[in-house]
Amino acid sequence: MSQSVKAVIGVSLGLVTLLTLLISAFAWPTSELEPRSLPLVVAGPEAAVTQIETQLAANAGEDAFEITAVEDRDQAVEAIEDREAYGAIVVGPQGPEFLVASAASANVAQQLTQMATAMGAETGTQPQVTDVVASAEDDPRGVVFGASALPLVIGGIMAGAITSLVLTRTRDRVAAAFLIAIGGGLAMTGVVQSWLGALEGSYLANAGVVALGILAVALPIIGLRHLIGPAGVGIVALLVLLVGNPLSGITSAPEMVPFGWLGQLMPPGAAGSALRGFSFFDGAGTTVPLIVLACWAGFGLLLTVLPHREKGSAEDAEAGRTERDLDAVAR
Repeated sequence: MSQSVKAVIGVSLGLVTLLTLLISAFAWPTSELEPRSLPLVVAGPEAAVTQIETQLAANAGEDAFEITAVEDRDQAVEAIEDREAYGAIVVGPQGPEFLVASAASANVAQQLTQMATAMGAETGTQPQVTDVVASAEDDPRGVVFGASALPLVIGGIMAGAITSLVLTRTRDRVAAAFLIAIGGGLAMTGVVQSWLGALEGSYLANAGVVALGILAVALPIIGLRHLIGPAGVGIVALLVLLVGNPLSGITSAPEMVPFGWLGQLMPPGAAGSALRGFSFFDGAGTTVPLIVLACWAGFGLLLTVLPHREKGSAEDAEAGRTERDLDAVAR
């Protein structure tokens, strides 16, 4: 078998494998959407709370919801606004009321609404459903918000990969990545918030989160490229694209996808959670996501300052020329 035939077969098999990984990574989490210890608040008399907990466990499974009992409706609303729960069931004299937060997850809000409908069919009294923290008026189902996750990831990958290919010095790549992140944050937020109306809150705060999300992907690519060469670009890009993005839970909730906790430790999930918090919840629940993003960006930046020179880089060439000039002077 000739070398050209082997090359064709090798490239074809490699791309088929990559396509298989792509479809598996993106389709599998979606096929497994279900509550996994999803935080939910129940308020009301102790007997009623116990009854609801039993009903939820029987209908959705023992581990579907992580239920916290509170005293009244005000505490239930506070828990939702502080992003400690995705919704609540309040039992009162007029019957149960379901509190949802479509801004936290339109998918979860829809499921809780369906639960309310099912409960009403069983009891003959339809519970009231109240959206206490609603999605943006122009994006009531959070579709645009969820769709913005992939461009953010691709933006970070492109910033790291293209600068690594076009620019020869690591410090120039880092400087370009910061400029791209700042410009990209302002531009992408302008599109999603000012034009499409899918975000609320402070424009600059949202743009800052997007910029940090881009840096959290771009800088590790640049840093690993500096450390081990071009292979570093593919490693980080595939990790973020095939693992981080599908497990981010941006279109549903981290507690709805398998290994959602892992997705929150990667740039796409952390950026989505931080952006949701600043846009709809006055910054609630953003501390951990911001730390995660800062750690990724800082780790990438740290790799770029390690005492390493890429073979054949412009810096090596310059060092070599200087050494030759000194030798010539000495002779």
